[in-house]
Amino acid sequence: MNAVLGRADELPQDYYEGLRQRHLMPLWPSLRAALPHGKPARRTQPALWRYADVRPELMRAGELAPIEKAERRVLVLCNPGMSLEELKATPSIYIGLQLILPGETAPNHLHTAMAVRFVIEGRGGYTIVRGEKLPMEKGDLILTPPGLWHQHGHDGSEPVVWLDALDLPIVQGMEASYSIEGVPQEVSVQNQETLARFRRGGVLPYAHLDGPREDFPMLRFPWADVRAALLELAGVTPAQEPVHLAYVNPMTGRECMPTLGFSALMLRPGESRRLRRRSASAVFHAVEGQGSAAVDGNFLHFEVADTLACPTHAQVTLTNGSSKEPAFLFMVDDAPTQRKLGFFQQFD
Repeated sequence: MNAVLGRADELPQDYYEGLRQRHLMPLWPSLRAALPHGKPARRTQPALWRYADVRPELMRAGELAPIEKAERRVLVLCNPGMSLEELKATPSIYIGLQLILPGETAPNHLHTAMAVRFVIEGRGGYTIVRGEKLPMEKGDLILTPPGLWHQHGHDGSEPVVWLDALDLPIVQGMEASYSIEGVPQEVSVQNQETLARFRRGGVLPYAHLDGPREDFPMLRFPWADVRAALLELAGVTPAQEPVHLAYVNPMTGRECMPTLGFSALMLRPGESRRLRRRSASAVFHAVEGQGSAAVDGNFLHFEVADTLACPTHAQVTLTNGSSKEPAFLFMVDDAPTQRKLGFFQQFD
């Protein structure tokens, strides 16, 4: 039975003001705000950002903000349930769309927040992380782990756009966010060298069995490989189960980054998939195909390259709008953080 808690206006005015002057506050009038019963209080709203709307503004940014003045030319997706200044897609996930133009270089730096890049369009872009030059093709996932130097460049002839996903809200909430600028990196490792070691699931170079486990042995996950794996998985997955793959550290089998999780989901032709309700918040990005998402009763129609946000504890149903072709979605969630803190849950 829920107790009826006392209110702040029931306290003597001199007592309440005295507490405030001493930087104290009584908990009980605000206890239900801090610890609501049954389900968290949520400001995050189901939200959809259409790439057709964002892309022209991003290209205009390319005209208005030279890379020398922008450092990172990004438009941030801001959840309508929060202030624009918070720069949050969900309470723990920052999402931005970044543009780099032919011949540009985004300078070398490192920061405390972890980041990934998921390529939306264009060819010729690359990221250099700890001396490894990582080509950026459509659908590729590139890791830039916390505290590692990274820079971007463009050797091609057309704009390159990617989705940035960071745990910046978490790091900022801890007052731990900062960056350091550095001199340009020299390329010392070619990407094919890493892919040759870790391309195939279930097998590792023998020498790694007795060696130390690396935190980030694989920095690029090519979409061509992930897409092929999803199609193969679909061939052996019962119709009532989702076709869903996680991006993991190939040496440990755990999430590839410490705070946010990344995965790829395939919707079979005509499939409508009700996901398990989870305590984690999530962001979905449409890689191929079109369809709809019902999020806590809010209906959102998505096309290729659209991005949508889902609050914690949301009921989500995804539907492929095509009866002939599969749809592919990239997913970001904060489940790894919740698992480490001990309160991640799945329901239903």
